[in-house]
Amino acid sequence: MIGWIGTFSLAVALSGAVASAGLCGSAALRGRAPARWVAVVPLLGAAATVATLEWALLTHDFAVRFVAENGSLSTPTYYTVTSLWAAHDGSMLLWVLILAGYLAVEGLRIRAVAPDVRAWALAVLSAATAFFCGLALFSGDVFDRVSPVPADGPGPTPLLQDHAAMGIHPPLLYLGLLGMAVPFSYAVAGLVTARTGSRWVAVLRSSTLTAWILLTAGIVMGAWWSYAVLGWGGYWAWDPVENASLLPWLTATALLHSCMVQRNRRALSMWNLTLAVTTFVLACLASFLTRSGLVTSVHSFAESGVGPVLLGFLAALVVGALVLALLRTAPTARGRPRAGVGAPLGRGTAITLENLLLVALATTVLIGTLFPIVAQVTTGAQLSVGPPYFNRAALPVALLLLVLMGIGPMLDWRVRSSSAALHALAPRVLPGIVVGALTVCVVLLAAPTGGMALATFGLAAYVVTTTLVDTALRLRSRGRGQERVTRHRLAGLVVHVGVVVAAVGIAASSSYTHVVDHSVSKGSVTTVAGRDFRLQSVSSSTTGAGRTVTARLLLTRPDGSVTVLRPQLRNFTARQMTVTSPAVVVGPFADVYVTLLSTDGGRTAELRLAVNAMVDWIWAGGAIAVLGGLTALWPRRRRTTVPASAHDAVPGTEPDPAREPVAVLMEQQ
Repeated sequence: MIGWIGTFSLAVALSGAVASAGLCGSAALRGRAPARWVAVVPLLGAAATVATLEWALLTHDFAVRFVAENGSLSTPTYYTVTSLWAAHDGSMLLWVLILAGYLAVEGLRIRAVAPDVRAWALAVLSAATAFFCGLALFSGDVFDRVSPVPADGPGPTPLLQDHAAMGIHPPLLYLGLLGMAVPFSYAVAGLVTARTGSRWVAVLRSSTLTAWILLTAGIVMGAWWSYAVLGWGGYWAWDPVENASLLPWLTATALLHSCMVQRNRRALSMWNLTLAVTTFVLACLASFLTRSGLVTSVHSFAESGVGPVLLGFLAALVVGALVLALLRTAPTARGRPRAGVGAPLGRGTAITLENLLLVALATTVLIGTLFPIVAQVTTGAQLSVGPPYFNRAALPVALLLLVLMGIGPMLDWRVRSSSAALHALAPRVLPGIVVGALTVCVVLLAAPTGGMALATFGLAAYVVTTTLVDTALRLRSRGRGQERVTRHRLAGLVVHVGVVVAAVGIAASSSYTHVVDHSVSKGSVTTVAGRDFRLQSVSSSTTGAGRTVTARLLLTRPDGSVTVLRPQLRNFTARQMTVTSPAVVVGPFADVYVTLLSTDGGRTAELRLAVNAMVDWIWAGGAIAVLGGLTALWPRRRRTTVPASAHDAVPGTEPDPAREPVAVLMEQQ
């Protein structure tokens, strides 16, 4: 019965998505707004499907294949719930539920865009939802029955039941990746209707910002999970699946910035269309890499066989977008005056340069991620691209981005002359340059490190100082020839500060971390970075899931304080898998991180003893960036309204933003 309900609900979701695509497409062709209720049906079906599978997991119905493969009587309830996304089939249902949720929200939301734009966007979003519903339904029934019915199951992968973050990280990541489908749908609608006016770009920005916030939180949460669970002491290994989540984040960041240029300069509309399409294509690429089985990763579902279908979907997205772009660009480009990004020392130019750097960074990561896969498929060669490539190729570009972060927000949109721009820029940038240089000198004298890390510390101090000085000067001028300090401008600066804080954490942890792999006997003391580690005992215990070996150590810090550490090795019998459970003592400037690698009959223990510098600054930077994003997303009070049609004109014929009576168009960041 449970299997029938789940399969029927998924079929309802698929039928609802197909119907929604058809009705919205029909409304779009007639230039009318679609019925709002249509987009809700897929969500009802997907929610019922997920609820049915969760019920089967919680009631330990081992007659259902997914439960027999991923459920267990000994698994705690929390991890039983999260095991829904511990394997391909269940995670695909979560994927469908989230996408259907976005479709329902966009369907019910009252948008100020023109009816045909909204109808086309909903048609595209419905079609994408229908594709993934069909993929979940036909790629392998998650509610298949098994016979004979097992008395117990192996439970989810041990790595996925060792940290509470597994209940948050994958849903956040999916929310972020799938949220990029919304700006993609409006990009396609813009290409079809040629309506890419101010209201359109406002919708594009808000939907991209929503997904960007969630994706940022998901990536940071994933790095934290990797650090806390995997026992290697790191947080980012340039794993192909990790890279795949970073790629849409980079292009979405570029899109958010170039939306400002379009809003203020009426330029880069085609660039924004391209970025919106590219971002969703990269989000789908992340799903392809995770589920194709082409890469080996703790994040991938190697048993999945949907890779060719997803590859075909990716190809269809790219080809369809290219055809639309060619059809739209050819007739509209002729005879239209070209809008520029502004003066060479204006903010539009700085943001454009920043866009190019972000795209270059994404391209660098994409090449390093796909090259081994392409080589394997074409030649059969087993190649790998490791951290040295990414560090050498990506870090210089990242440093250039930090340089622009200290200049771009200080520039104005309207610049009379280069000399005037330099005159206004000098009092803001010079203090930052001085503070940055002093920071480099102090770090070099106190704790010498590599050139990249020194540059990061200096640029971080420079960005923070210029941000503070610029804000103070603008507050003091109170609008006398200066751009106002609005909430949204402050939100953007907060995001920049968050990125800088994370960059400092990355540079410090890469430069000042001390790691020692050492065989320690009971009672002996090992010293790492001024901390003494004394192994007191090694014990073992047996639980329903398997056997756990625990080492007990005393940590003595330079100030004499003592802490007990208990790193573990946990063997899960059903999965025949042993995982490490590190002991971590968190500090504002350094973490103590101990991993139990192996034991020898309780007499000795092979330990990894590490003192990781400023790792927690990375999580703090991510939290600050998310806070800034939420502040920017908070809706503003409108002073008045105008008909939507007045804003969604064909590019090149829209009204002057400076004269529009809607507060959203006056936003300055």
